[in-house]
Amino acid sequence: MLAETLEEIAIKHSDLLIRNAIRGNEKAFSQLMNLWYKRIYNFCFKYFGNHDMAMETTQKTFISVHKAIGKLNEPESFKSWIYQIASNKCREEDRKNKRRSWLSIFQRQEENDTKVMQLEHHTDDGFYNPDRVIEEKEMENIVMNCLHQIPEEQRVIVIMKEYEGLKFREIAVSLSITESTAKSRLYYGLKAMKKQLELRNIYKENAYGN
Repeated sequence: MLAETLEEIAIKHSDLLIRNAIRGNEKAFSQLMNLWYKRIYNFCFKYFGNHDMAMETTQKTFISVHKAIGKLNEPESFKSWIYQIASNKCREEDRKNKRRSWLSIFQRQEENDTKVMQLEHHTDDGFYNPDRVIEEKEMENIVMNCLHQIPEEQRVIVIMKEYEGLKFREIAVSLSITESTAKSRLYYGLKAMKKQLELRNIYKENAYGN
């Protein structure tokens, strides 16, 4: 979608905002937060599979970012730095909330998200296709449940690489591990995901589109 493309471009060219935020410019930090909020929320949501926990963890992430951004020495490392904070906050919340229900993974979406979804699922003749929406949501539900069956250290890397598009170098910095470790955990994570999907008679390429 065009809006997402423009957002990605803005994120990639946010160096000036980052530098100004480091200097204490609150307006720049607010703009930076607006740019990154959706991505960090999505990361947290995929980690927990729960809207409320994702919202709470996202808020705590940005509180920590606001407190510590003045100490960030290299603006170009902002991306890996913010994911490091987000993953740490996820782990903290995970320890506090051991009783979780994955039945609520796909809660009701906001009205704007519903409108976007409807636009994305029109048929070639221009009509909304509810059956297609249901099928895709069911597949997404299955994939998310499989994702939460694999070890946390693998799950967080699968989310970072497959969903968030981070490079192995950025993942390594975010999690304080080597790139080879990140690659290894991704390999075993995807292998475990494939096994989970095969148990449900669904092939990995169908779920991921690879």
